[in-house]
Amino acid sequence: MRTLITMRTNRSTILFAMLASAVWAPGQATTQSPAPVSGAKNIALKPAAANAKNWTPSRTPDGQPDLQGIWDAASMTPLERPKELGAKAFYTPEEAAAYQQARTKETNRDRRDGGNVADVARAYNEGWFDRGSKLGRNLRTSRVIDPPDGRFPPLTPEAQKHFDEVKAYLAKNPADGPENRPLFERCITYSQNGPPLIPGNYNNLYQIVQTPDSVTIFSEMAHQARTVPLHAHERLPHNVTQWMGDSWGHFEGNTLMVETTNVRYNDMSHFGTQYDYGMTDQNLKVVERFTRTAPDLLIYQATVTDPTVYTKPWTIEIPMDKTEGPIFEYACHEGNYGMAGILAGERAREKKAAEQTGGNQ
Repeated sequence: MRTLITMRTNRSTILFAMLASAVWAPGQATTQSPAPVSGAKNIALKPAAANAKNWTPSRTPDGQPDLQGIWDAASMTPLERPKELGAKAFYTPEEAAAYQQARTKETNRDRRDGGNVADVARAYNEGWFDRGSKLGRNLRTSRVIDPPDGRFPPLTPEAQKHFDEVKAYLAKNPADGPENRPLFERCITYSQNGPPLIPGNYNNLYQIVQTPDSVTIFSEMAHQARTVPLHAHERLPHNVTQWMGDSWGHFEGNTLMVETTNVRYNDMSHFGTQYDYGMTDQNLKVVERFTRTAPDLLIYQATVTDPTVYTKPWTIEIPMDKTEGPIFEYACHEGNYGMAGILAGERAREKKAAEQTGGNQ
């Protein structure tokens, strides 16, 4: 047992908590037919997977491809491709080295240049971050791999109008109540929790545990687990939603396919700080693909479809490297006492504004 406290920190900040590691428990193989996964589009796995296409993953006792272990999704790869790169999907090794050097300097929060404003913005210094020191092993120029330009597709006109209205309202009324604050600020869910899984600035480890009937995906951030049944099960009614949705899956060859619907939504981004300018509604569907392409490499892809929000589906790809544990416990406190301070501060601001104008705010 190790003890650690994590309060929006990376694994190097030691204070107090613990991890219980789950292991494979042999059991009887299920004979139930898997639920169908629809709407998935497999994107070419290259070059990381291409280099290992003759590699065959080991099997669990009941014959499933073995995806188990602790996987690190951290990397310097940006979520969206810089516009100046156009259709360039991959860096050369030389370009990757140059990018990594420049990006390391750019994101260094221990720098003291830029004046007081920049200094305050770096209040969380490098000791708090674990975003990765290299590009993902596939050397992609972005995590978004479809559309081909490596950028999120436009919102539909209706969704864009709603997004703009919400943004304008929150600019004037940022804290009417806790529901007006981002989900991560309320300690509900984070970009890393998914679906889809989107790495962040720290705490990017995942542990996968398999049984004959299910696969559990445990995320370091927020210490949350999502268990995916691998057999036919009764789906939730359309009006019953959960923050991580209702997932079900099956294996297609060596790939675990997971489809998720019934994802709860509000006016805050479901995709966390990494994509806080995105949105969802009741029609969100996420199809994930987990493929182990080498002993120490897991390729994760996720396709997001929401026809009333996005003009077309979009797909991300994350190469995850095998790593040693343990995963320390993450404890989020902001939603417990920080939220009271945020709301109280906003009420004080409103009261002061009302006193200055001589009316009610």
